[in-house]
Amino acid sequence: MSASLSVVIPCYGSEHTIRPLVERLVRVLEAEGRSFEIVLVDDGSPDGVWEVLTALHRERPEQIVAIQLMRNFGQHNALMAGLRRARGDVLVTLDDDLQHPPEEVPKLLRALEEGNLDLVYGTYEERRHRGWRNAGSWLVTGLFRKLFGVDFTFTSLRALRRELAESVFTYSLNFTFLDGLFAWTTTRIGSVPIRHELRRAGASGYSLSKLLLLSLNMLTNFSLAPLQVVSWLGVAAAGLGLGLGGVYLIQTLLGRVTVPGYASSIVATLTLGGIQLLALGIIGEYLGRVHLNINRKPQYVERHVLGSRTPSEEQHVLGSRTPSVEQRVLGSRTPSEPDA
Repeated sequence: MSASLSVVIPCYGSEHTIRPLVERLVRVLEAEGRSFEIVLVDDGSPDGVWEVLTALHRERPEQIVAIQLMRNFGQHNALMAGLRRARGDVLVTLDDDLQHPPEEVPKLLRALEEGNLDLVYGTYEERRHRGWRNAGSWLVTGLFRKLFGVDFTFTSLRALRRELAESVFTYSLNFTFLDGLFAWTTTRIGSVPIRHELRRAGASGYSLSKLLLLSLNMLTNFSLAPLQVVSWLGVAAAGLGLGLGGVYLIQTLLGRVTVPGYASSIVATLTLGGIQLLALGIIGEYLGRVHLNINRKPQYVERHVLGSRTPSEEQHVLGSRTPSVEQRVLGSRTPSEPDA
């Protein structure tokens, strides 16, 4: 029988926090009287996380699934791996650093059921991140709201229905952003306020550079806005060039230009050259992503899976999909494709 609830937790650098998190989570879910499973995904963690996950699976083999990825693929790709392995009718995702209190999970479950929603986010009453992290989160959230036309704040603490999760499983590209896929799929999205606790150990896996990269991924994977901005810059540069041309023509006719052509050449070169380089860079980002996806850069690759369903169960749960599912997950070639 499928678990009624699956909790998916990507793990990176959480050797000292994942066990207390799981123990607290088990107490909460047992008190709720739900059948549940916890899917733990080692996202290429450099510490001893996998040994901890293996021990947790041995202690609770019926309730804990442990997945080890072959390298670090990123939080959203690791979540996709966990969601595909999960069997619950309702799925919850949360971080591994204890900043999301497990005791807040029932709030999301009640909101999901009582509000007849597809997705519920836990939004922070007060953020406990550092200042630079809050600024980066503000940037990502602002872009998300603008691009998808929504007014809610997304976080990594979510509760969603299986139907919504399965609707995004067909997404096979490497640059995964789950919240964008969810916002494309449904409008029945809500949120509930939750506590956000201080980090107990280690440092955040999201540095400022990674938050900026997430913003870039969001822009280039879910929007044509950068290309549109470059187009408008081109129009503005052309208008500026025509305007400066008119000014210099008048000055030349009035005999006020002492070194003919110098100023106009410098202005035109710097302005147009800068815009052309910017345009080439943005176009290159799009082309690079197309290249990587055409070459089947894997979304993730599993090294070990403990406590997973059997292949026949997986086909039943996933709707008897064709073998292309495995190729999509692992990025493998079909037998007819030659080696590079």
